[in-house]
Amino acid sequence: MDPLRLRLSAFVAALALAAAGGWWGSAEASIHTYGREPFREVGNAFLLSGGSEGIVADGSDPTTPASSFIKFVNVTFWRTAESAESHAKMAHSTGLVQAILFEAADRDNIGGSAYGGQRSICCTPDLAKLEGCKQGEVIRRPSSDDPDWPVVVDTHFSANHLSVKLEDEEAHITKTGMYNLFFISCDPKLRGLAMSGKTVWRNPGGYLPRRMAPLMTFYVFMSLAYLLVMVVWFSQYVRFWRDIMPIQNWITLVIALGLFEMTLWYFEYLNFNNSGVRPAGITTWVVTVGAIRKTISRLLILSISMGYGVVRPTLGGLTSKVLLLGLTYFLASELLDIAENVGTINDISGKAKLFLVLPDAFLDAFLILWIFTSLSRTLEKLQARRSSVKLDIYRKFTNALAVSVIASVVWIGYEVYFKATDPFSERWQSAWIITAFWDVLAFVLLVVICYLWAPSQSSQRYAYSGEVADDDDEEAQSLTKGSDGDVGMVKFDKDKNAGVGSAFSLEDDEAEEDKRE
Repeated sequence: MDPLRLRLSAFVAALALAAAGGWWGSAEASIHTYGREPFREVGNAFLLSGGSEGIVADGSDPTTPASSFIKFVNVTFWRTAESAESHAKMAHSTGLVQAILFEAADRDNIGGSAYGGQRSICCTPDLAKLEGCKQGEVIRRPSSDDPDWPVVVDTHFSANHLSVKLEDEEAHITKTGMYNLFFISCDPKLRGLAMSGKTVWRNPGGYLPRRMAPLMTFYVFMSLAYLLVMVVWFSQYVRFWRDIMPIQNWITLVIALGLFEMTLWYFEYLNFNNSGVRPAGITTWVVTVGAIRKTISRLLILSISMGYGVVRPTLGGLTSKVLLLGLTYFLASELLDIAENVGTINDISGKAKLFLVLPDAFLDAFLILWIFTSLSRTLEKLQARRSSVKLDIYRKFTNALAVSVIASVVWIGYEVYFKATDPFSERWQSAWIITAFWDVLAFVLLVVICYLWAPSQSSQRYAYSGEVADDDDEEAQSLTKGSDGDVGMVKFDKDKNAGVGSAFSLEDDEAEEDKRE
């Protein structure tokens, strides 16, 4: 493939990347700020992406002030001193820069090719004869829905001036769609061109991009759901506070962090909607709380799977390894979430995203392996002791985990399909579901854990004990005929036959720990 075709392919990739911003966290602000951003060479043009957002048409009377618009504010183009000095002081038009605003559905109306050859962004002599375009300008054809679109705003340098300001114009959005903005120059003398200023993108309900707006409502419902779980759980927690097990304290912390995180996301989006910008400090704080919640949630599931507080009194020698894994996961999750949510994500290349996603995915896979390995050992111990009630609790927990893992794998497959079949984000109105699913799945799994390990008057009595356990019939009777009908954790014998050798070092570590107990 020749260099020109590669550069034109890069232009198509730039369109896809700009449109795909919403998939990776929708982090770009509705007030896009540019600080001497450099143009890059793509084919026979110099190009700079100004952003992409889903905008809903307001449907208002054209004579009234527009509530859906894209506005240019103090946009200034800067050329190099060498480029400016190549023109006379009295010359008029000494360089053209064009702002191109178009809907994703009209992307094929930008550029053209002569005699079925390579596609060009700028009009060439051959294309000028074939398509009637003006040589030295961007090729554009009117949209079939609106002949005034794509919108093109021309800005000319004068004489040998180093800069020129684009007029503060406003494009009224009359059709709902995913809109892309590019600044393009076809003048080869403008190599090294840069731009500063800002553009304002607004929807009828505020500055929040419409692909993100459903998430603000979603976080309201998630906050209410976590609040309901917190009220129910805390009422039981206070009622049976004398019998609380350590694992139930960690469950309380996860519920509180989930409520805090969902509430913070709502207010972060609300601030974004009202101001049009996302302060990096606020967003970083929100994603940090989320990373802490995800880390503690995973360590909680791992600890339960190991039988913490039930089969074993402590994690013992495994504590350092669990904490190290937790710290590593927190750092990987924090870096990924910051990259996806803080600042303008269009600046992150696909390779950079992959570099951040892979560690997070690898750690999740390792955690799943460790969790199910530990669960298998715990179930073997319970079967050996013939503790049917306790075994039933852990089987339900295992089934819930298995369903969540299967659902995750299926959803990842759907997410890959969704992104692969919509490279220009034309289904942006439903893209929020991709993000929402993971929060819902985490919440459902937390509810299952709360149900299985709910505080009760028998919680402490049936926690781990080094004493000989009662027979299974007495245990079952106590669990099923308590005065309040609450199901608590079950008392366990100390495992005297812990640890059969395994191919996994994780199992070996746990076996050694069992022997120490």
